[in-house]
Formats: sequence, structure tokens, C-alpha cells
Amino acid sequence: MNRRRHAIATLTVVCALTVLASPALTLQASAAPLAPAAPAAPLPPGAPAQPKKTLEEVRKEIDGLYRQAAAATDAYNLAEEKAKEQSDEIVKLARMIVAGQEKIDDLKARAGAAARAQYRNGGLPDGAQLVLTDDPQLFLDNAGRLKEGHKATKDLLAELSTTQAELTTYANDASLNWTRLEANRVRQAKAKKEINDKIDAAKKLESQLAAEERERLLRLEEQEQYRNQTAWIGSGVLKGLTDATTPEGKRAVQFATAQIGKPYVWGAEGPGSYDCSGLTQSAWAAAGRPIPRTSQEQWRLLPHVDVKDMRPGDLIVYYKDASHIGMYVGNGAIVHAPRPGRNVTIAGAGSMEILGVVRPQ
Repeated sequence: MNRRRHAIATLTVVCALTVLASPALTLQASAAPLAPAAPAAPLPPGAPAQPKKTLEEVRKEIDGLYRQAAAATDAYNLAEEKAKEQSDEIVKLARMIVAGQEKIDDLKARAGAAARAQYRNGGLPDGAQLVLTDDPQLFLDNAGRLKEGHKATKDLLAELSTTQAELTTYANDASLNWTRLEANRVRQAKAKKEINDKIDAAKKLESQLAAEERERLLRLEEQEQYRNQTAWIGSGVLKGLTDATTPEGKRAVQFATAQIGKPYVWGAEGPGSYDCSGLTQSAWAAAGRPIPRTSQEQWRLLPHVDVKDMRPGDLIVYYKDASHIGMYVGNGAIVHAPRPGRNVTIAGAGSMEILGVVRPQ
């Protein structure tokens, strides 16, 4: 669909964790050094040996790379949304330009017909010839017609001038929107490269781990989320919360939870895959409430709600840069699309750093 819109414009002027996790999974792997998957290249003579990173350090590095990719995905999605808007506006303006040109052609034809009629009458319009008659009654009968004809000619010329000015404005607006469209495409390309670079770097780090270490890495990720969730629940935040919601909120939750198991793909809006804000936007669209495309725009534009007042269907925004978002489904849990390599899943609502809560309804 996006390609089709762009083509039309050219032709016309972007936590697999359950709410409870067993504390028996706690490992001491965070202090364990990495076992290299392949022999390291020899160091230059005299160069100091590089200390090996612990698995916890690697986990944090990978998590940081995916966080950066998520922020870049938001930038990509916003540029994509703007490009859609600009493309649609160009198509709309192109149609207005065509209609305006057709109107000008009609007005010019009418003006030309009046001019030819005047030429055939010796340079005088029909009404003027009647005014020159010697018959007083005929003069009185046709004086009004002369006035009406003069006004019609004046109105015709004024309409022609207005239409020409509108046509010029449409053309200028189309040119401006084209410039903006190209700028947004440049931003898309830049964000796309940054996303792929960060994901590739994270995957490279993971690929250097042995299978056992990758399993321990997943356990470390789950332990971190479990600790955060436990602390969040322990703060008493769930006291007084109700799982009751509106019919729209219920439909949004039903849609989002029905997507569990589908893969995260940056920039995806369904139906086969989603990124975090693509999931929340699609869920609320299914509930009949359009919301912005990116997590940052959802945070910026939707009404904010205190955590102690949230209800199922509300959206929880994560991290200081609002780079991640999930839908609260009740009982201290969210459904979200975590990151590349993960599927849409249920997680603890407090398993990540909460920025705030917004309510689409």
C-alpha cells in the first residue's frame, strides 16, 4: 500500500516474561566470563590483554543495542507516516490542479465567446447597441440587461483571476509537499540503516556465544524482568486497580492478545507481524479508535493517566525516550511485541522502566 501511494505521488507531481516467574531460576551466571566461540586473533606484541566481558555485561550491551534499534524504529515509523501524509496530499493537490485547469479552460472559452460576439457587433456588446437605439421604450427595457451583462463579464474575469491564483497556490503547495516527501524518505532511509546496524550488532554479539551461554543469557533477561516486576508489585501499585474496562478497551485487549505468538518485525503493523506501537495501534483501530503510529507520538498525543487509575486497554509507555509501549491487560500484566527475535507475548507490566500511561478511549 505504501509503495502504491508513493508511486501515485510520483506519477502526479518499525520480554518473553509471564507475570510470575520462579525465583528458583536465579543463577550466578552474571559473574561468569564468556567462553569464546572461536580462538581470538593474536594481540600485537606488547598490547595489554583485553578483559573478558561477563555474560551480564554482554546482556546489557545487547539490550542497549535493541533499545537503540527501537528508538530508530520510532523515527522510521514517524517518517513513514509523514511520507504517507505527504504522498496523499500530493495526489489530492494534483486532482485540484487538474480541476482548476479545466475550470480556467471553461472560463477562457466563455470569455472568448463574449469577445467574439462583441467583435461581430462592431466592437460593441449587444446591450450597448440597444442603448443607442432611438426608441425610448426599447432603451428602458434593455438598460437593465446592459448592467447585468457588464456585471456578468466582470464576475467572469474575477473568477478567472481567482481560479488562476488558486491554481498557482495548488502548484506551490504540491512542490512544497514533494520536497517534504523526499526529506521524509531520506529520514526513513537513515533510520532504516541505523535499525539494521544495531540489530546486526546485537545478533553478532549473540552469535559469538555458545548455545549454553545463549540459554543463560535468556535466563538473565528473565531474572532482570522478574526482579523489576516483583519490586513494582511490592510497591502496592496494584492495590485499588480494577480489571473492569470499556467495551472499546475490551475489544482492544482481545485483539492484542489474539496476536500472541506472532513475531516482532520493526515497522510492521500486522497482520502477520508487529512492532510494539504497530501492535497497540492495530489493536485500538480494531476497537474503532484510531491512534498515532509511534510509541513516542502515542505518549505525546494521547491523554495521560495515573498508574493507580489504569485499566485494561490503557497503554504503558516505557523508558525515558518513550521507545517502547505495551497494552495493559489487567492483573499486573501487559501484552507487547518485545524486540527482534522475540514474539508478541504477555509480560509483567513493571518488568521494564515505566515512563507513564496513556488512554486512547
